[in-house]
Amino acid sequence: MKNRLDITMFKRLLIISYLFLLCGCKQQKKDLTLDQNITSITSVRYANGFSIENQSNGITIIKVLKPWANAETTYTYALVPKEIQATITLNKSEYDAIISTPVENIVVTSTTHIPALEELGVLHQLIGFPDTKYISSLAARKLIDAGQIKELGVNESINTEAVLALQPDLIFGFAINDGNSTYETIQRAHIPVVYNGDWVEETPLGKAEWIKFFAPFFNKTKEADTIFNKIEASYLEAKKLASEAKKKPTVLSGAMFKDIWYLPGGKSWAANFLEDANADYLWSSTDENGSLSLSWESILDVGQHAEYWIGPAQLATYQEMEASSQHYTQFDAFKNRKVFSTANTKGETGGTLYYELGPQRPDLVLKDLIHILHPGLLPNYEPYFFKPLL
Repeated sequence: MKNRLDITMFKRLLIISYLFLLCGCKQQKKDLTLDQNITSITSVRYANGFSIENQSNGITIIKVLKPWANAETTYTYALVPKEIQATITLNKSEYDAIISTPVENIVVTSTTHIPALEELGVLHQLIGFPDTKYISSLAARKLIDAGQIKELGVNESINTEAVLALQPDLIFGFAINDGNSTYETIQRAHIPVVYNGDWVEETPLGKAEWIKFFAPFFNKTKEADTIFNKIEASYLEAKKLASEAKKKPTVLSGAMFKDIWYLPGGKSWAANFLEDANADYLWSSTDENGSLSLSWESILDVGQHAEYWIGPAQLATYQEMEASSQHYTQFDAFKNRKVFSTANTKGETGGTLYYELGPQRPDLVLKDLIHILHPGLLPNYEPYFFKPLL
């Protein structure tokens, strides 16, 4: 009898051990699956407006956190490689768009998008743009002249019929708020609109880092990292050089429209350039990350004796400035001919090169400013954007 009990107990123990091992194996498999789904994060060191998550299954999740100034809306896009598309099921309600990559034909809506495409070697995939006359890139102009980049009207009201005829894989959109009915029409036609908020970034390197945002759509992530790292190194080297200057010159900026003087706020992109150029921007203590709107009298009170005047809107000559307003002639920088503008550096169809290329190449902008504000630090440098008024 005892032997039978021992045999029965042994069998029970054997079964329990087997079940334990079986459960252990299942748990181990589950944990392995979880490990396989852990995501990695693409390094975004300066930009605040987007994030990129790379999943081990090949899907990339891009989030646009600041599509426009003071935005309360964020956007999430899933990028699915074409080779795994048939094996992946995603909940469409969780994403603003699900996009097959690499994309082949695109439309962009801001000239600031053009340099990133050119640097990544995918400019030939651009098939449409609103207001092509503002594009200054020589490579892009050749494509426009050859009819490969189509005119799509005006950015605020893109010609939807022309867009639908092109049938791009997606549109990289630019907007100042979420009330763009044109984009809604395009999306209803099953053409994804991906919002790009590069213009909201406050720091020079933050804007430039948006090349990493474009890269995953074309499978160009490594190329984007290499390009940005070179720009970053060049910028930081120039910033270090500027910090060695013994004097911080005072700087005035902006110009009047009607009776209001518009100039960069102290936390803005333009003000950050001046800080990194080791200049004393006279409105650097203000908190605005956009522009300031002040009376000309208040500007005169603070900036009449500023040594330099950087960026007088689109005024290109001293004669033009004087004709625009006699108030300008009261400033020392005007009297001493130390006013510098980007208005005289234009593309062949009249587009201002600074607005197109400057955000992508902040190192060139910074070197321009150092050359102007600290004569001698870059003696053989030829300014790229900022030139003396004529």
